[in-house]
Amino acid sequence: MGLRPGIWLMKWDARVRTSGNLLVDWLLRPASLPWRLASLAVVLGICVSTSLRANWGSDNAFVVKAAETLLAGGSPYDDKRFLYLPSAVLMAVPEALLPQPVLRWVLPVGMSGLLGVGWLAALRLFSVPLRSRFAVVGFAVFALAYKPYVNLVLIGNWTAISAAALPVALLLARRRAWGAAGLVVGLAIACKPMLVPIGVLFLFARQWRGLAAAVLVPLGMSLAGALLMPNPSLFFTKTLPFLLGGQDAYALPWDASPIAVLPRLGVPEPVAVAVAFAGAGAGLWAAWTRWRRGDDADGGALRLVETACMVMLAAFLVSRPSFDHYLLVVLPLLLASAVREDSMPRSPWFWLVLTPQIALVPWPSELAAKRRAFKDCAALCGLAVLLARRALRSGRVTLDQVTTAGSPSRTEPECAATPAESASRTAF
Repeated sequence: MGLRPGIWLMKWDARVRTSGNLLVDWLLRPASLPWRLASLAVVLGICVSTSLRANWGSDNAFVVKAAETLLAGGSPYDDKRFLYLPSAVLMAVPEALLPQPVLRWVLPVGMSGLLGVGWLAALRLFSVPLRSRFAVVGFAVFALAYKPYVNLVLIGNWTAISAAALPVALLLARRRAWGAAGLVVGLAIACKPMLVPIGVLFLFARQWRGLAAAVLVPLGMSLAGALLMPNPSLFFTKTLPFLLGGQDAYALPWDASPIAVLPRLGVPEPVAVAVAFAGAGAGLWAAWTRWRRGDDADGGALRLVETACMVMLAAFLVSRPSFDHYLLVVLPLLLASAVREDSMPRSPWFWLVLTPQIALVPWPSELAAKRRAFKDCAALCGLAVLLARRALRSGRVTLDQVTTAGSPSRTEPECAATPAESASRTAF
C-alpha cells in the first residue's frame, strides 16, 4: 500500500462512514484492547483444552509415525492409513523429532495459528483492517461457534495448511503475483494434496507459470522423498487404491461425501456416485461462469474467492472421504467477503446451511458421533448449491446507465463511452 497503518486506517474509516450498513460500519471500527484480550483468551483456551484431552493429535499421529518410520529405515506406506505424498514425510520430520510433551502443547497452537493466517489473508484480500472488530472478534466467534474448528485443532489434521495456503495464494493472485501463488499452492499440496483442484483456477486465468509451480514443487519434493525411503512404489500399489476406494469402515462414519452418505440413507451406490459427479460437474460449470463474468469493482477479489471456493466445493462433493473440517478451507474466504454488498454471507440462506455445524445448536443423539456425517453432508451440499446458484444467476451482465458531460444518456460500459473533451471521467 505504501502508507503507514494509521493513515491507511483513517482512509478506511472515511470510506466506511458512508457504507450505508450500520453493522458493517461497526465491525470495521478498530477493536479495543478488551476485545483483543477476550478474543485471544478464547483461542488460547481452545488450544489449552485440546492439549489436555487424551485424543489430541489423532490424525497428526499418522503423519508423525510415517516420519518416524522413515528415520528408522522403514517405508511409511507400510501403514495403510498414511495417505499423503512422499513429500509430506519430509515435512513431518521436524515434528517426529519433538518430544511428545512438547508436541502436545505446540500442535494445537500451530493449528490455530495456521487457521489464523488464513483468516488474516482472507481479510487483506478484501482490504479489511486487521485491527478491526471484524478481524479480531470475528475469528474468536468463528473458533468458538463453528464446531469443525475445534475438531481440526483437536485432531491436528494438516487441512489447516490448506486453510492457510488458499487465502494467501488468492491474495498473491489478486496482486498479480501468480507465480508466487502457484508456489504457495505447490507447497501446500506437498504437505497434503487437498488444493490440487485449484489448478483449475490457474487454467481459467491462463497463468501457466503459476500452474507449473503448483505442479512441479510437490512433484520434485515427492521424488526427493521417494528416493529416501524403501519401497516407494507402495504408494501406487497400496495407498492410492485404498484412498480411491473411500478407505474402509474406519472413516465411513465421518465421511460427509454424498457418495458415502447417500448409500447409508438407502440410495443405491451407483445412483449416489452419479448424483455426486453430476453435482461436481455443475459446480465446475458454475465456477467457469463466475470466472468469465468478471464484473467486480474491487480488483477482482470477490471473483477470485467465489471461483476458487466453487472449485473446491465441487471437488469435495466427489472426494472420498470428505470430512467436516474440509469446509475450513473455503469458509474464512466466504466470511471475509461479507464486507462486500451482495456477497453470499449477506443472505440468510448462507447462515441456515451452516446451522448443522454450529456448536451451540442441540441435536438429537442420533445425529451425534457416528451419524454426524449426515449433518456435515447437508452443510457441504447446501453451501455448494448456494454458491453455484449465485454464480449462475448472473450469467449475463446488466449494464448500468452511464452519462457523460455533453452527451446524451446511454446504456453501455464506461470503457465504451466517449465523453466530450471537457468532461471529467464518470465512475461506473
